[in-house]
Amino acid sequence: MKVGELLGLVDETIASLKIAIIANQNRVFESPHTSYEFAQRVLELQEDLDDLIKAREMLAKLDHEDDVEEHFSKEELDEFLRLLELLRKADAHAY
Repeated sequence: MKVGELLGLVDETIASLKIAIIANQNRVFESPHTSYEFAQRVLELQEDLDDLIKAREMLAKLDHEDDVEEHFSKEELDEFLRLLELLRKADAHAY
């Protein structure tokens, strides 16, 4: 996998998290009974987003044509890809 491909996956995940944050922020005002849960979810999603933005900044400094394996171990890459997949498939905005 090339660094540019990984950046594309990170960008997709960032976009998904931004949508989820907005959706959950809007749901905070629906009911006083559920507002805390949605507010808490927004904070959790924002933390994930901040971490992904930092990772993206680091990846953007690398040559986009380099193989990711040149910079990260197989275990690190597998774990990161698994995390990206979980965040993209979570559908946190589809309550």
